[in-house]
Amino acid sequence: MQVERTERSVREILDQVSRREIMLPELQRDYVWKPTQVAKLVDSLYRGYPSGALLFWEAQEAPVTRELAITPTSSRYFRAPLYLLDGQQRLTSLHRVFTGHPQAQIVFHLEQERFQNQSAATRADPKWIAVAEILRPEVGLLSLASRLRKAGVTLDDIEIERRLLRVKQLGERPFHMEVLSGFSYDEIAEIFVRVNSGGRHLGTLDLAMATLSARWPGVLEKLQKEADHWRRKGYVDIDPNFLSRALAGVVLGRGLSAWSHGQLVKATDEELQGGWETVQRGLRRLIPLLASDLGVNRSDVLPSMAALIPLVVLLGEWPDKRMSKGTGNAILYWLLVATIRARYSGSTDTRLSQDIRAARQPDPIKALYKNLDVFQSRPQITPQSLAGRTRESPYFFLSLLVAQRAGGTDWWHGIRVMPGFEGQHKIEHHHIHPVASLDERFDKAEINDLANLAFISARANKKISDRSPADYFTELTEAELRAHFIPTDEGLRTADAFPGFLAARRQLLADAMTELLDSFRPEWLDRLPEAPASTMDGQTLTLTLHSSAWDAGQMVFTATGAGISWRGVASMAELERAVADAVAGIDGDVEISGESVPVQVVEDAIEIPIGPYLVTGTAEEWLQVFERERSSARPPSMSGPQLDKPWIGERARYPITSTD
Repeated sequence: MQVERTERSVREILDQVSRREIMLPELQRDYVWKPTQVAKLVDSLYRGYPSGALLFWEAQEAPVTRELAITPTSSRYFRAPLYLLDGQQRLTSLHRVFTGHPQAQIVFHLEQERFQNQSAATRADPKWIAVAEILRPEVGLLSLASRLRKAGVTLDDIEIERRLLRVKQLGERPFHMEVLSGFSYDEIAEIFVRVNSGGRHLGTLDLAMATLSARWPGVLEKLQKEADHWRRKGYVDIDPNFLSRALAGVVLGRGLSAWSHGQLVKATDEELQGGWETVQRGLRRLIPLLASDLGVNRSDVLPSMAALIPLVVLLGEWPDKRMSKGTGNAILYWLLVATIRARYSGSTDTRLSQDIRAARQPDPIKALYKNLDVFQSRPQITPQSLAGRTRESPYFFLSLLVAQRAGGTDWWHGIRVMPGFEGQHKIEHHHIHPVASLDERFDKAEINDLANLAFISARANKKISDRSPADYFTELTEAELRAHFIPTDEGLRTADAFPGFLAARRQLLADAMTELLDSFRPEWLDRLPEAPASTMDGQTLTLTLHSSAWDAGQMVFTATGAGISWRGVASMAELERAVADAVAGIDGDVEISGESVPVQVVEDAIEIPIGPYLVTGTAEEWLQVFERERSSARPPSMSGPQLDKPWIGERARYPITSTD
């Protein structure tokens, strides 16, 4: 076993990629870089900045491979290939830039010495020139310089040619290489895991996939084939990532974690094959149940795919006998209550372990119910449950289900509210009372309230425009309104009556949602007393960002609920920095209303104490919420008085996705 350290030019390495003398072992992930990242890489090469070493493996026996996301110039190679372990995103990006790939149209502004992806603005400005064109051997510097002068570039001839030459010579920039030889595939997988986890380039799922591919060559092809099967049926979220999680759940009895990928190596061939067959069998029983009994014919409406994994285990290991209608209903009842109670928001590993273990008990359904604590009371959805809830709330999914069940259609166009995935029909929602029809009396939370949202298309929303329901409801039938659980009282259609409209529609939706739950609830739970469906019912957390073009600003938090009234503030820059550190695996802190609170990574979630809540969510969910708030930010002048009163008392878990 040895490590050879050497150096080659960018051009030499890219030529090897084109000749398929550099390939990807199966354990590598897909190409994921965005155009901005590609432009930054080209800029780094232009300025002579370090671009990191490339790590290769010279294998004695050819492993299972994947293709780089490029178009090779030849389908044959004439020497033993090198397998790329670290540097895939950089090499793929550069190959695309040098060959003028449609998804890497990087352009260069000579005067500003700036690189960016091609856009309508750069196409309209002749001072921007495609990097791929400069790099073409047959294109001379003199002709390019002449063209740029005609475009209005005012630099002198020597400087124009000097800058063009620096771009022309990008291919001569050296890349440091480390080539491993004499290592087995298992050892290479371990090196891959360590290299990538150390820099936090990959998540737990990627590392588990790498380990799986080392332990069970060809597994990614199996996962992709199964994913293609479900994609054709509208379940696009049953992808290789989900299938890997499900397989790990079956084999390990828990969710994915830093511990999991090491344990997968210890699984026998029989355990892996048996686990895979369990996953396939479970899906072929679960998905038809969701489609036929719940009306869910596509996966993009499900609040959490992770919640399906215990059911995949349960049904995959179910005896080969016909399942009764009552059993199917009981399974769906668990899924609905788990959704309402946000069981799979934030960190999921512990809950998956609990629920997979329950799914393997002699009476699995009752064991799953015990984890949800449904033996104490019968969940009842009330108008209070829906107050302050928005599209991020679990109740939003139930509002779609009841509209589908009631035969709701897109106004004026007749398409079902949940069309099949064929034809790429999107499920859309828009305001019933448009924002423009309301005034400053109503805040963001009221306008975006779940009770003001209906499942209608962009075409229908365009027809509504900024008209009040008092105007456009007259064009719809009473049946069309009732199918969306909209009150037909004409006195509730004006802006003045908006609070009354919200209250009336919450009542209609709550009744329909409770009826939906009751239709699936097992009879042996009927005698239990009624209680709120979720401990979070009636509790809200609203986020409002006050910022400007030159200041990241402040995030104001407002918490309300039974016995709760709290308002706090944090620096948006500090909040974003703390979450970025958490994404990198570094625990930190942030100051909220004069109190320094910890920002911690717990399993696959980031947790931050905010007032009366311990707010939790994945990194992606936190970043999505930040982006949501930036898109609706208010001026700093509207932030009100500074608040510095920390919360004193216990904190309840609150999903970041349930904030408004």
